[in-house]
Amino acid sequence: MKASRIAAAAAVAGSAVVVLSSPAFAHVSVQPEGAAVKGGYAVVDFKVPNERDDASTTKLEVTFPTDHPLASVMPEPMSGWTVKVTKSKLAKPAEMHGETITEAVTKVTWTATGKGVEPGYFQKFPVSVGMLPTDADQLVFKALQTYSDKQVVRWIEVQKDGEEEPENPAPTLELTSAATSASGATAEDASEKTENTAADTTSAADSSDTTARVLSVVGIAVGAAGVAYGVLAGRRRTTV
Repeated sequence: MKASRIAAAAAVAGSAVVVLSSPAFAHVSVQPEGAAVKGGYAVVDFKVPNERDDASTTKLEVTFPTDHPLASVMPEPMSGWTVKVTKSKLAKPAEMHGETITEAVTKVTWTATGKGVEPGYFQKFPVSVGMLPTDADQLVFKALQTYSDKQVVRWIEVQKDGEEEPENPAPTLELTSAATSASGATAEDASEKTENTAADTTSAADSSDTTARVLSVVGIAVGAAGVAYGVLAGRRRTTV
C-alpha cells in the first residue's frame, strides 16, 4: 500500500515536470511597463526565457507589424548585447495622427557579445514604442530566438480566437483603451462617482438644513415657554 502511494506521487511529480518544461510555459512574450494605451507611447519588454539546459540564447530578432506601423521605436542600451534597428519603406503609406508615414521600423535584432541568456535564466529587452494605433486591440510581433548551438526557435504562430494556444505563439501586445485610467476605472465609472459624490453632498446639505430648522423651532418653543413662565410668576407676586 505504501509502495503504491509512493509510485503515485512519483507519477504526479513526473507529470508536473513535463508540464512545466512544455514550450507553452517558456515562450518569448511581450508586456508593457504599465499600460499600452491606444494612441500613446509605451515601454514594452520582450521577455526571453532560456528553455534549454545545454545552450544559451545568443540572438533575438523581433519583427514589428507593418499593418499598424510604429513611427518611433527606441531600444534601451543593454550591457552584453548589441542592437540593430532596421527600417523599411512601407508598401503602402500609412496615415498616423494626421501625418503620412512612408517608412517604419520593421525589425530589431539583439546579438550577445558575451554569454547571452544562460540556461535557467531569462532576459528582458526593453523598447520604447509609439504612437500606438487607435484602431487595433493588439499588436503581434514575430520573434526568432537563436541558441549558441545555432538552433533557431520561431515564435511566429498567431493565436486564433476559440482555439488553443499554438506551440510557438508569437508575442502579442494587448492595447488598452484611452478611456481606461491607470487604476482601471473608466470614464463612466468616474462620472458615476462624481454624481454619487454630488448626491452625497446634497443629502448632507439637506440634512444640515433640516437640523437647523428643528433647532430653530425648539428655540422658539423654549423662548415662548420662558415668557409664559415669567408672566405667570409676575401675576402670583401681584396677587400675594
